[in-house]
Amino acid sequence: MIASVLIANRGEIARRIIRTARRLGIGSIAVYSEADAGAAHVREADAAVAIGPAPARESYLNIPAILAAAEQSGAQAIHPGYGFLSENAAFAQRVIDSGLIWVGPPPAAILAMGRKDSAKQLMLEAGVPVTPGYLGADQDAAHLAKEAARIGWPVLIKAVAGGGGKGMRKVAAAGEFGDALAAARREAAAAFGDDRVLLEKYVTRPRHIEVQVFADAHGGAVHLFERDCSIQRRHQKVIEEAPAPGMDEATRQAVCSAAVSAARAVDYRGAGTVEFIADASDGLRADRIWFMEMNTRLQVEHPVTEAITGLDLVEWQFRIAAGEPLPRSQSEISIAGHAIEARLYAEDPSAGFLPSTGPLTAFEMPSGVRVDAAAEAGDAVTPHYDPMIAKLISHGADRAGAITALAAACEAIAVWPVKTNGWFLKRCLADADFVAGQADTGFIEARLDPLTARPEPSAEALAAAAGALATAAVRRSRGDGPWAGNSLFGFRLGAAATASLRLYAGERAVTLALSASGQGDGIEVELDGRRHRVEALEPGVARVDGAEMHLRLIGDSKVVVFEAGAALVIERDRETAAGAQEEGDGLLRAPMPGRITSVSAKEGDEVRAGDLLLTLEAMKMEHALKAPREGRVVELAAAEGDQVVEGSVLARLAPLGDAPG
Repeated sequence: MIASVLIANRGEIARRIIRTARRLGIGSIAVYSEADAGAAHVREADAAVAIGPAPARESYLNIPAILAAAEQSGAQAIHPGYGFLSENAAFAQRVIDSGLIWVGPPPAAILAMGRKDSAKQLMLEAGVPVTPGYLGADQDAAHLAKEAARIGWPVLIKAVAGGGGKGMRKVAAAGEFGDALAAARREAAAAFGDDRVLLEKYVTRPRHIEVQVFADAHGGAVHLFERDCSIQRRHQKVIEEAPAPGMDEATRQAVCSAAVSAARAVDYRGAGTVEFIADASDGLRADRIWFMEMNTRLQVEHPVTEAITGLDLVEWQFRIAAGEPLPRSQSEISIAGHAIEARLYAEDPSAGFLPSTGPLTAFEMPSGVRVDAAAEAGDAVTPHYDPMIAKLISHGADRAGAITALAAACEAIAVWPVKTNGWFLKRCLADADFVAGQADTGFIEARLDPLTARPEPSAEALAAAAGALATAAVRRSRGDGPWAGNSLFGFRLGAAATASLRLYAGERAVTLALSASGQGDGIEVELDGRRHRVEALEPGVARVDGAEMHLRLIGDSKVVVFEAGAALVIERDRETAAGAQEEGDGLLRAPMPGRITSVSAKEGDEVRAGDLLLTLEAMKMEHALKAPREGRVVELAAAEGDQVVEGSVLARLAPLGDAPG
C-alpha cells in the first residue's frame, strides 16, 4: 500500500480523501493557498504545505508549486481529487516522471477522453453509440452555424475541452447562434485555455445517465452501476441518485456494458465515469442512450455509488494506483437500496443563484445522513473557488425512503450569514415529478419561479423571533419576576404582562401581541387570531407549540430563524442593508468580487429592465448583470478585464425622460 499521499485539491474532496487515507494508514499531506491557510482540510491533514496566492492559477493549478510541495513533504503519491488538475494529462505525466505514484488514469487515457470530439470518434470505433452532431476541425463561425442548421434546432454548443457545464450553450434558433457561440467560446477559453467547440443534437426530454467504471493494470474492468444526474442548473449537477429511476435490467446491462467497453478502448486505469444522454420521451431505452463524454477522475457524486454498493471508491483508487488488482469481480458487486445526493451551494436561488461569500458564523449540518462538508463553523467562503460547501447523501431501502430522509436533512440545514440553496433543494425533492422519477435535465428551468421564490417565515417562525426578542429583553432587565424592567412590557400588579411587537421580514411587516402569565419563561404570541406558545429551551433553540426551532439572536433587534433549509432574518427595526440598491436609484452594483468578462452596453444606450449590461466572472461561473429598470445608460464604470469589488457601482441609468448627459 502507498505510504503517503499529497492531495492536490481542497475543500470537501480533500477531506474525503484524508478520511480514507487515515483508515488505510496512509499519511496525508494537504496543500493550500493563502486564502485557505486555516481551512478545514489543512487542519485535518497530517501535514500541509503552502503553494501560493489565492487565485487558483497561482496555487491549485500551479504544477511546479505542487510538485515542489510533494518533494518537500516526501510524499510517495499524488491524488488530484476532482476539478483543478485532475484531468490534466501533462500534470499526470509530470507526476509520473518525478517518480511519484499518480492516483489516476494513465496520461494517454486522459488525453484520449479529454477532447470531446476525439473521444466521440474513439467511441464510434469501439461500437459505443454516440449523440448525433458535428465533431469537425473547421471552427469558422459561419461553418458552425451551417452545421447547426444541418443537425436541426435546438442544438447544444459544447467546449471541446469542457466539463462542469462551462462553455456550453443551448441554442433554440438560428438567430441566437452567433451570440451563444461567442459566449461559449469566451467561457471555454477562460476555463480551459481552448475555445474550440463541437455541436450536438439537443434532446428535448434528456436524462443524464452516467456509469461508474474501474479498471486495473491486470486486464480487469468493471462497472459499479449507473447514476442519474438529470437535476441540473446551467448544466451543473444539483441532485444525483443511484440507481437511475425507471432503469430496467436490459437497459442497465446495455449502458453499463457500453461504459466498460469505453474504458477498455482507452486502456483505462482507476476510477472513471462514462456519461450518457438519454432520450426519456418514452422512458429509458437501450436504443435511445448515447455516449457524451468520459470524466477521467472521481466524480463529485461518487458517494451515492458508495452507498448502494457498500464500497469505498477512494480506497479502490489507492489500491489500483499501488498496482493491486480490482478488489472485486463484476459478479461480486450488487445494488443495495437507493441513494440520493444533494449539493449544498453558497448561493441565493432567489437572486438568480448569485454566489454568496463571507464568514460561516453558523454552520450546522443535519444528522441522520452522510455529510461531506468543505468547511466548519467559523470558516469562511471566499470568492476564489467553487461555491459548493457540502454534500448531503441519504441511503434508504427504497427511493421513497431516501427522498424522505434527504428532504428532512435539507430542512435541518442552518447556515448564516452566507446564503445557501438548502431550501431550494428541499423544494426540488418535494416536487411531484421528481418523486415520481419523471424529471429530466429541464426540470429546474421549467419550475424556476416556484422553486426559487424567496422563502417567507411561517407564523411559527415569527412567533419564535418575537419570543426570542422578548426573552432576551427580560433576561437583560433587572429585578425579579417575569418582564420586570422590560422595555417591551409594562409590569402591572395583579395583571398579565402584555405588549405589541412590530416585526419585519424582508418587505413583510407584521404586528404580534405578546403576553405572559408570570409562570416560567413561556410567552403567548398571537398573530392573525391564532395563539402560539413559545418557550426558550437553551440559547439558539426555542419550542413553538411543542416543536423545536433553531435561531440566532443578533444584537437587540434582529433574529435569524432557521426554517425549512432557509435562514430567515426577522427584525424589530426596518433597516436597509449596507450596499443594497435603493428602489429605483438606477445603479447597478457588483454583487460580489470578480472580473468583468464582457460589456454588452455602451453609454447612451436605451435599455429595458432585465437587459444584459455586463458579465461578471466569479466563483468559476459567469453571472449576467442586468439593468435594474428601464432607462438610458449614462455611465459605465467598468470595462472588460476589470477586477471589481463587492458593492462597487458598475453602471448608472437615468430615466428615459431625462436629457442625455
